[in-house]
Amino acid sequence: MGSSILTPESTSDWLAPRAHGLIDATVQVPASKSLTNRYLVLAALADGPSRLRKPLRSRDSDLMIEALRVLGAGIDELDSDDGAGQDLLITPIDRSAVRGEVTVDCGLAGTVMRFVPPLAALLNATVLFDGDPAARVRPMAPVVTALKDLGLHVQDEEAGLLPFTVASTGSVAGAGLRVDSSGSSQFISAWLLVGAFFEQGLRIEHVGNSVPSLDHIHMTIATLREVGVQVDEPAPNQWLVHPGSVRAFDVAVERDLSNAGPFLAAALAAGGTVRVPDWPAQTTQVGARWPEILTRMGATTSYDDGVLTVKGHGTIKGIDLADASELAPTVAALGALASSETRLTGIGHLRGHETDRLAALVAEIKALGGDAEELADGILIRRPVDRGGVFHSYEDHRMATAGAIIGLAVDGVRVEDIGTTAKTMPDFPGMWQELAATGGA
Repeated sequence: MGSSILTPESTSDWLAPRAHGLIDATVQVPASKSLTNRYLVLAALADGPSRLRKPLRSRDSDLMIEALRVLGAGIDELDSDDGAGQDLLITPIDRSAVRGEVTVDCGLAGTVMRFVPPLAALLNATVLFDGDPAARVRPMAPVVTALKDLGLHVQDEEAGLLPFTVASTGSVAGAGLRVDSSGSSQFISAWLLVGAFFEQGLRIEHVGNSVPSLDHIHMTIATLREVGVQVDEPAPNQWLVHPGSVRAFDVAVERDLSNAGPFLAAALAAGGTVRVPDWPAQTTQVGARWPEILTRMGATTSYDDGVLTVKGHGTIKGIDLADASELAPTVAALGALASSETRLTGIGHLRGHETDRLAALVAEIKALGGDAEELADGILIRRPVDRGGVFHSYEDHRMATAGAIIGLAVDGVRVEDIGTTAKTMPDFPGMWQELAATGGA
């Protein structure tokens, strides 16, 4: 199944460093974006000040911080106890205050454009939501429809897209919502995060095709329970949030296991060893799948004293993998270097991410001499890439890191707009250069 795709204009080309020997690197990855932004929303609604220890600071998290400040939260930076980072102290929003009209910039952050409008429904305010040009085509109809179903006044010109305005008096009865979350699990998480503040709580039922990225819904529920919110799952695709409050909290944010993926994949792409410290023994992050995925693709993995170690042995095996979610671009990059076919399925929802990732991956792999095609819900990579060239990012951080992985093994790969990685990893180019340099010049 094919789809049309527009190649973006090149803004700047970054020559991806090639590793000319076995790499040997220990990589400290930043905190989880998914957890940071969930904790920030909950802290803004908590019953007292909360502290996030060493959260992610990136474009996505900074957009969330600014959005919550616009809505009335106090967010202050503090030195961490060990002096090796910064914490955030969050003073919750005074929901009784009247704010009038305010504007929230969502950038290209899915968590901001989907999580903050339901929160705005709890405030006495009129809030305009807008974002980057690329954000104006990302699916938003399930959020807009749910807001209208709850009795909020939403002005969106019936487009179900950014920009739109939400007007509320701050009181929402709640009761029940039917949400089509087949395009993104964020459409469920958005309502789980605020359901306890509706007068009757909130029963959410998914309608439509299967929900993608269920791991992220499990993460949201675990985070809610951690801060005292009662969430039940009475039946498949149904969730019940009881009325209540969010207990103020003090939490150290886990490292971002999805962002660890490109560095771990480098051990396979270049050969050698990569270690990631502070890998949690138990986690709700989808990146917990990396040891299993990379082992299947030919690596040796081990876990000892909080350090995940991945060793590559010069051969990359293709893989047949379902429901890889946000890990898919990294797996596809390895598939574009593999000795056999790679088939990724259950990821049709990636067409609605920062870009149409399926079409983008196929286009860029083919441009470098590989053979790939779109499937109804995924991609198939038949033949590896065999030459360098420009690898377009489409303003998508995971496309940019996919190009960097390929460039580690193929001369002359130039990643267009590597700066887009600042969305979740501000120092990615520098970290990647350091990793590649351990393999020699």
